[in-house]
Amino acid sequence: MLHPTPAVLAQIPLFRRVSAEDRDRLVAVSRLRAFERGDSIFQEGDDSDFFSIVVTGRVKVFKRTPAGNDRILELFGPGGPLGAVAAYESRPYHASAEALEATTCLQIPRQEFFALLEQHPSLVRGLLGSLSLRLVELTTRLAELTGGRVESRFARLFLKLADQLGKPERGGTFIPMTLARQELADMTGTTIETCIRIMSRWGKDDVLRTEKDGFVLVDRAALESLASN
Repeated sequence: MLHPTPAVLAQIPLFRRVSAEDRDRLVAVSRLRAFERGDSIFQEGDDSDFFSIVVTGRVKVFKRTPAGNDRILELFGPGGPLGAVAAYESRPYHASAEALEATTCLQIPRQEFFALLEQHPSLVRGLLGSLSLRLVELTTRLAELTGGRVESRFARLFLKLADQLGKPERGGTFIPMTLARQELADMTGTTIETCIRIMSRWGKDDVLRTEKDGFVLVDRAALESLASN
């Protein structure tokens, strides 16, 4: 476990407009924690003792269904706040978070953070802005899970991943994230059989290729057409 540097906080959107003095104060009470792929960052029902923000890596936030399946609510990359609403309201986490790859998180103890917020209003403004954005994104995500045809939901998911993570490589847009078919099915609210059928067809049609270290979006226009249906 390490203390972060002011430069680490400067990379996080929530703190980019915070003064250097405030960053130094945050550094004094914060810590960095490293997680390997598959490590639990927190579990549903745990006490929200920390504000956690992804510094490097990728994290999935999910709820486990009574049948034992994981319903992925959101994917977070660098700068993404984890369980911020629960920590802000001092409630147990409403979902679980797990590292999808080697990940580092900035963790700020809730009590110390609130003490700094009381002394430095600029931090309050940054936090409220971040929470508002996350609530809007979550509302949009829930609408995507329940609206439209299944194939349209798949198309919107991969367009979003391409916009967030994509790199122009391998004859298309490379998405450097490995997701199992079950995870894709959970993220789009469908069955693994339907997921396999769609992904197989897209692979044959050279719309989206599945590779061992991610996906390659070959025909963006085709996905955009499907996403609008």
